[in-house]
Amino acid sequence: MNNEFENNANDFELENMRQQMTTLRNKLNQQEIINDRLIRHSMKKTAGDINRTYIWLIVIGLLMVPYGYWAFVMLSHFSIAFWIGTSILMLTCVAGTYYNKRKMNDGNLMTNNLVEVRRRMASAKKFDANWLFFGIPASILWLAWFFYEVYKQNHDLLCHPLFWAGCIGVIFGAIFGLSIHFKTQRQYQKIIDQIEDITKDD
Repeated sequence: MNNEFENNANDFELENMRQQMTTLRNKLNQQEIINDRLIRHSMKKTAGDINRTYIWLIVIGLLMVPYGYWAFVMLSHFSIAFWIGTSILMLTCVAGTYYNKRKMNDGNLMTNNLVEVRRRMASAKKFDANWLFFGIPASILWLAWFFYEVYKQNHDLLCHPLFWAGCIGVIFGAIFGLSIHFKTQRQYQKIIDQIEDITKDD
């Protein structure tokens, strides 16, 4: 009689423990789902910020073509060749930005396979980083041409207002461009880190 009572008590205790474990497992699974959704939402927001930055850069690059004609040819009396070269540089930057932006265009990007998303983010981050190998030399060549155009108008560069305007523009342009570049790099890395947080236990 006592043995039967003890067996029933043990069975009841085991069943109770199983139910508690099942409840705990369900809670953990639910918490993982919530965390996954929160991280994906954060990744989507960061990707959206990168996408908006690229859109603004594309718009500015395209507007620089007609603006450059007015500012350099009509206003500053630079050569048509300089404006054409500037336009080619701007359109090349637009094309490069658009190429990288395409990796962010998928509306279901953050609900896709995270391994694929990480691959695309790493590829976009690398392209953005490597762009400096083109952007910096191209900017230096453009600046040298700019100063040559100023020199043709006045051999005493230091007395020409455009020389100082160019120097100020270069400083502010470098600060603005590099700040956007490093911010975008941090945003790409943030997405990659968040994906690794989700997949590290898989």
